[in-house]
Amino acid sequence: MTSLLGDAERPRTGEEPASGAARLIPAGLDAVLVLLRHGQTQFIVEKRFQGAMEAPLTALGEEQARLAGRRLAAPTAAPPIPIPDAAPFAIVHSPLGRAQRSAELAAGEINMAGRAAPPLRADEGFCEIGQGAWEGLTEDEIMARFGDSLPGWRRWPTRHWAPGGETLPEVRRRVEAALTPLLRKMADGGEPGTFDRHQVLGYGDAAPDRRRWSLIVGHGGVFRVVACVLLDLPLEHFWNFDFGLGAIAIVEIRAGRAVMRALNLESHLVGSALPPDADSAERNASGAL
Repeated sequence: MTSLLGDAERPRTGEEPASGAARLIPAGLDAVLVLLRHGQTQFIVEKRFQGAMEAPLTALGEEQARLAGRRLAAPTAAPPIPIPDAAPFAIVHSPLGRAQRSAELAAGEINMAGRAAPPLRADEGFCEIGQGAWEGLTEDEIMARFGDSLPGWRRWPTRHWAPGGETLPEVRRRVEAALTPLLRKMADGGEPGTFDRHQVLGYGDAAPDRRRWSLIVGHGGVFRVVACVLLDLPLEHFWNFDFGLGAIAIVEIRAGRAVMRALNLESHLVGSALPPDADSAERNASGAL
Protein backbone atom coordinates (compact mmCIF):
# COMPACT_ATOMS: atom_id res chain seq x y z
CA MET A 1 0.00 0.00 0.00
CA THR A 2 1.27 3.48 -0.83
CA SER A 3 2.01 5.56 2.24
CA LEU A 4 0.12 8.82 2.62
CA LEU A 5 2.65 10.25 5.03
CA GLY A 6 4.67 13.28 3.95
CA ASP A 7 8.46 13.24 4.16
CA ALA A 8 8.52 15.10 7.47
CA GLU A 9 6.08 12.55 8.99
CA ARG A 10 7.60 9.33 7.61
CA PRO A 11 9.97 7.42 9.92
CA ARG A 12 13.54 7.58 8.65
CA THR A 13 15.90 4.66 8.22
CA GLY A 14 19.66 4.38 7.92
CA GLU A 15 19.32 4.23 4.14
CA GLU A 16 17.34 7.49 4.00
CA PRO A 17 19.34 10.28 5.64
CA ALA A 18 17.50 13.48 6.43
CA SER A 19 17.99 16.26 3.91
CA GLY A 20 19.54 19.53 4.98
CA ALA A 21 16.18 21.30 5.23
CA ALA A 22 14.60 18.37 7.10
CA ARG A 23 17.34 18.56 9.73
CA LEU A 24 17.05 22.34 9.95
CA ILE A 25 13.28 22.87 10.12
CA PRO A 26 11.48 21.39 13.13
CA ALA A 27 8.98 18.69 12.13
CA GLY A 28 5.46 20.06 11.90
CA LEU A 29 6.48 23.72 12.13
CA ASP A 30 3.88 26.15 10.78
CA ALA A 31 5.45 29.61 10.52
CA VAL A 32 6.45 32.41 8.16
CA LEU A 33 9.87 33.93 7.51
CA VAL A 34 10.08 37.37 5.91
CA LEU A 35 13.36 38.36 4.25
CA LEU A 36 13.94 42.09 3.85
CA ARG A 37 16.99 43.30 1.96
CA HIS A 38 18.55 46.52 3.22
CA GLY A 39 18.05 49.80 1.39
CA GLN A 40 20.32 51.51 -1.10
CA THR A 41 23.87 52.38 0.03
CA GLN A 42 26.50 54.81 -1.15
CA PHE A 43 28.61 51.93 -2.48
CA ILE A 44 25.68 50.82 -4.64
CA VAL A 45 25.34 54.33 -6.03
CA GLU A 46 29.05 54.21 -6.90
CA LYS A 47 28.64 50.65 -8.31
CA ARG A 48 31.22 49.23 -5.91
CA PHE A 49 31.20 45.67 -4.60
CA GLN A 50 30.29 45.72 -0.90
CA GLY A 51 30.54 42.22 0.52
CA ALA A 52 31.31 42.46 4.24
CA MET A 53 32.50 46.09 4.04
CA GLU A 54 30.53 48.82 5.74
CA ALA A 55 28.61 51.22 3.49
CA PRO A 56 26.05 53.74 4.81
CA LEU A 57 22.48 53.92 3.59
CA THR A 58 21.59 56.80 1.29
CA ALA A 59 18.49 58.91 1.86
CA LEU A 60 16.72 56.66 -0.65
CA GLY A 61 17.92 53.59 1.23
CA GLU A 62 16.47 54.87 4.50
CA GLU A 63 13.18 55.63 2.78
CA GLN A 64 13.07 52.13 1.29
CA ALA A 65 13.48 50.58 4.75
CA ARG A 66 10.74 52.74 6.24
CA LEU A 67 8.35 51.87 3.44
CA ALA A 68 9.08 48.17 3.85
CA GLY A 69 8.35 48.37 7.57
CA ARG A 70 5.11 50.23 6.89
CA ARG A 71 4.09 47.49 4.44
CA LEU A 72 4.82 44.71 6.91
CA ALA A 73 2.79 46.52 9.56
CA ALA A 74 -0.31 46.46 7.31
CA PRO A 75 -0.29 43.08 5.52
CA THR A 76 -4.00 43.14 4.70
CA ALA A 77 -3.80 46.46 2.82
CA ALA A 78 -4.30 46.08 -0.92
CA PRO A 79 -2.61 44.24 -2.41
CA PRO A 80 -2.40 41.93 0.65
CA ILE A 81 0.80 40.05 1.42
CA PRO A 82 0.80 36.49 2.85
CA ILE A 83 1.93 37.07 6.42
CA PRO A 84 -0.10 36.93 9.65
CA ASP A 85 -1.82 40.18 10.62
CA ALA A 86 0.16 40.50 13.86
CA ALA A 87 3.42 41.73 15.33
CA PRO A 88 6.54 39.78 14.35
CA PHE A 89 7.75 37.06 16.71
CA ALA A 90 11.39 38.07 16.19
CA ILE A 91 13.44 40.57 14.19
CA VAL A 92 16.96 39.40 13.38
CA HIS A 93 19.45 41.33 11.27
CA SER A 94 22.94 41.14 9.86
CA PRO A 95 25.40 43.04 12.07
CA LEU A 96 26.55 45.18 9.12
CA GLY A 97 25.46 48.78 9.53
CA ARG A 98 23.29 48.96 6.40
CA ALA A 99 21.21 45.99 7.58
CA GLN A 100 21.05 47.12 11.20
CA ARG A 101 19.90 50.60 10.21
CA SER A 102 17.31 49.15 7.81
CA ALA A 103 16.02 46.89 10.62
CA GLU A 104 15.78 49.84 13.00
CA LEU A 105 13.81 51.90 10.49
CA ALA A 106 11.48 49.04 9.57
CA ALA A 107 10.89 48.17 13.24
CA GLY A 108 10.15 51.82 13.96
CA GLU A 109 7.35 51.78 11.40
CA ILE A 110 5.97 48.55 12.85
CA ASN A 111 5.95 50.12 16.33
CA MET A 112 4.29 53.29 15.03
CA ALA A 113 1.50 51.11 13.64
CA GLY A 114 0.88 49.73 17.14
CA ARG A 115 2.40 46.30 16.47
CA ALA A 116 4.96 46.31 19.34
CA ALA A 117 7.99 45.03 17.45
CA PRO A 118 10.27 42.77 19.51
CA PRO A 119 13.83 43.80 20.39
CA LEU A 120 16.22 43.62 17.46
CA ARG A 121 18.92 40.96 17.51
CA ALA A 122 22.07 40.85 15.39
CA ASP A 123 23.29 37.51 14.04
CA GLU A 124 26.57 37.16 12.14
CA GLY A 125 25.11 34.19 10.28
CA PHE A 126 23.15 36.65 8.13
CA CYS A 127 26.13 38.89 7.29
CA GLU A 128 26.73 39.44 3.59
CA ILE A 129 29.06 37.06 1.78
CA GLY A 130 32.63 38.23 2.17
CA GLN A 131 34.01 39.19 -1.25
CA GLY A 132 37.63 39.50 -0.23
CA ALA A 133 39.84 41.45 -2.62
CA TRP A 134 36.83 42.60 -4.67
CA GLU A 135 35.32 44.65 -1.87
CA GLY A 136 35.29 48.39 -2.50
CA LEU A 137 36.17 47.97 -6.19
CA THR A 138 34.07 48.57 -9.30
CA GLU A 139 33.48 45.89 -11.91
CA ASP A 140 36.04 47.44 -14.27
CA GLU A 141 38.67 47.50 -11.52
CA ILE A 142 38.00 43.85 -10.66
CA MET A 143 38.24 42.76 -14.29
CA ALA A 144 41.52 44.66 -14.70
CA ARG A 145 43.11 43.20 -11.56
CA PHE A 146 41.67 39.68 -11.31
CA GLY A 147 40.90 38.60 -14.86
CA ASP A 148 38.44 35.73 -15.22
CA SER A 149 37.51 35.32 -11.55
CA LEU A 150 34.42 37.54 -11.82
CA PRO A 151 33.01 35.88 -14.98
CA GLY A 152 33.57 32.51 -13.26
CA TRP A 153 31.65 33.67 -10.17
CA ARG A 154 28.73 34.76 -12.34
CA ARG A 155 28.55 31.40 -14.09
CA TRP A 156 29.70 28.81 -11.54
CA PRO A 157 29.43 30.30 -8.01
CA THR A 158 30.33 27.04 -6.28
CA ARG A 159 33.61 26.79 -8.20
CA HIS A 160 34.71 30.43 -8.37
CA TRP A 161 34.68 33.20 -5.78
CA ALA A 162 36.54 36.37 -4.88
CA PRO A 163 40.21 36.02 -3.91
CA GLY A 164 40.25 35.88 -0.12
CA GLY A 165 36.45 35.77 -0.02
CA GLU A 166 33.99 33.25 1.40
CA THR A 167 32.93 30.13 -0.44
CA LEU A 168 29.23 29.30 -0.67
CA PRO A 169 29.60 26.13 1.46
CA GLU A 170 31.18 28.29 4.19
CA VAL A 171 28.24 30.69 4.00
CA ARG A 172 25.73 27.84 4.05
CA ARG A 173 27.20 26.53 7.31
CA ARG A 174 26.80 29.85 9.10
CA VAL A 175 23.32 30.40 7.62
CA GLU A 176 22.20 27.00 8.91
CA ALA A 177 23.70 27.79 12.32
CA ALA A 178 21.70 31.05 12.42
CA LEU A 179 18.41 29.62 11.14
CA THR A 180 18.36 26.58 13.43
CA PRO A 181 17.78 28.35 16.79
CA LEU A 182 15.39 30.86 15.24
CA LEU A 183 13.19 28.13 13.78
CA ARG A 184 13.32 26.12 17.00
CA LYS A 185 12.14 29.11 19.01
CA MET A 186 9.32 29.70 16.53
CA ALA A 187 8.26 26.06 16.92
CA ASP A 188 8.46 26.01 20.72
CA GLY A 189 4.94 25.92 22.13
CA GLY A 190 3.32 26.29 18.72
CA GLU A 191 0.61 24.09 17.27
CA PRO A 192 2.14 21.53 14.84
CA GLY A 193 0.84 21.65 11.30
CA THR A 194 -0.09 18.78 9.02
CA PHE A 195 0.13 17.95 5.32
CA ASP A 196 -3.46 16.68 5.48
CA ARG A 197 -4.92 19.99 4.36
CA HIS A 198 -5.11 21.87 1.09
CA GLN A 199 -1.66 22.59 -0.34
CA VAL A 200 -2.98 24.60 -3.32
CA LEU A 201 -3.77 28.30 -2.96
CA GLY A 202 -7.44 29.23 -3.09
CA TYR A 203 -8.70 26.32 -0.99
CA GLY A 204 -7.83 27.68 2.44
CA ASP A 205 -10.39 28.46 5.11
CA ALA A 206 -11.14 31.91 6.47
CA ALA A 207 -9.84 31.21 9.97
CA PRO A 208 -7.48 33.80 11.47
CA ASP A 209 -3.83 33.13 10.75
CA ARG A 210 -2.25 32.55 14.16
CA ARG A 211 1.15 31.40 12.95
CA ARG A 212 4.28 33.12 14.17
CA TRP A 213 6.27 35.17 11.69
CA SER A 214 9.78 36.52 11.98
CA LEU A 215 11.65 39.18 10.04
CA ILE A 216 15.25 38.76 8.87
CA VAL A 217 16.92 41.91 7.55
CA GLY A 218 19.99 41.19 5.49
CA HIS A 219 21.59 41.12 2.07
CA GLY A 220 20.99 39.84 -1.44
CA GLY A 221 23.87 37.37 -1.47
CA VAL A 222 23.23 35.72 1.87
CA PHE A 223 19.49 35.58 1.15
CA ARG A 224 20.21 33.54 -1.97
CA VAL A 225 21.91 31.01 0.29
CA VAL A 226 19.01 31.18 2.78
CA ALA A 227 16.61 30.37 -0.06
CA CYS A 228 18.70 27.39 -1.21
CA VAL A 229 18.97 26.09 2.35
CA LEU A 230 15.26 26.36 3.17
CA LEU A 231 14.10 24.98 -0.18
CA ASP A 232 16.70 22.19 -0.04
CA LEU A 233 18.32 23.24 -3.31
CA PRO A 234 21.96 22.75 -4.28
CA LEU A 235 24.05 25.90 -4.07
CA GLU A 236 24.37 25.81 -7.86
CA HIS A 237 20.92 27.49 -7.77
CA PHE A 238 22.41 30.57 -6.06
CA TRP A 239 21.74 32.86 -9.03
CA ASN A 240 18.14 31.65 -9.45
CA PHE A 241 16.94 34.18 -6.87
CA ASP A 242 16.91 37.98 -6.92
CA PHE A 243 16.43 40.29 -3.93
CA GLY A 244 15.93 43.97 -4.72
CA LEU A 245 16.86 46.84 -2.44
CA GLY A 246 14.13 47.31 0.16
CA ALA A 247 12.24 44.36 -1.35
CA ILE A 248 10.37 41.70 0.62
CA ALA A 249 10.47 37.92 0.17
CA ILE A 250 8.22 35.52 2.07
CA VAL A 251 8.96 31.87 2.87
CA GLU A 252 6.05 29.97 4.35
CA ILE A 253 6.78 26.83 6.37
CA ARG A 254 3.94 24.32 6.24
CA ALA A 255 4.23 21.35 8.57
CA GLY A 256 8.02 21.61 8.34
CA ARG A 257 8.20 22.11 4.57
CA ALA A 258 9.34 25.47 3.17
CA VAL A 259 7.36 27.08 0.34
CA MET A 260 8.41 30.27 -1.46
CA ARG A 261 5.24 32.38 -1.30
CA ALA A 262 6.61 35.69 -2.56
CA LEU A 263 9.88 36.91 -4.01
CA ASN A 264 11.09 40.45 -4.56
CA LEU A 265 7.91 42.29 -3.58
CA GLU A 266 8.51 45.97 -4.39
CA SER A 267 5.07 47.57 -4.80
CA HIS A 268 5.49 49.40 -1.48
CA LEU A 269 8.41 51.34 -3.01
CA VAL A 270 6.36 52.83 -5.85
CA GLY A 271 4.93 56.31 -5.43
CA SER A 272 7.23 57.32 -2.57
CA ALA A 273 8.65 60.80 -2.22
CA LEU A 274 11.89 59.37 -3.60
CA PRO A 275 11.98 57.27 -6.78
CA PRO A 276 12.23 53.48 -6.35
CA ASP A 277 15.59 51.89 -7.01
CA ALA A 278 16.09 51.19 -10.71
CA ASP A 279 19.49 49.51 -10.50
CA SER A 280 18.68 46.26 -8.65
CA ALA A 281 18.34 44.08 -11.76
CA GLU A 282 21.54 45.48 -13.27
CA ARG A 283 23.46 44.98 -10.02
CA ASN A 284 22.13 41.44 -9.52
CA ALA A 285 23.31 40.55 -13.02
CA SER A 286 26.76 42.03 -12.34
CA GLY A 287 27.58 39.60 -9.55
CA ALA A 288 28.03 42.43 -7.01
CA LEU A 289 26.90 41.83 -3.43
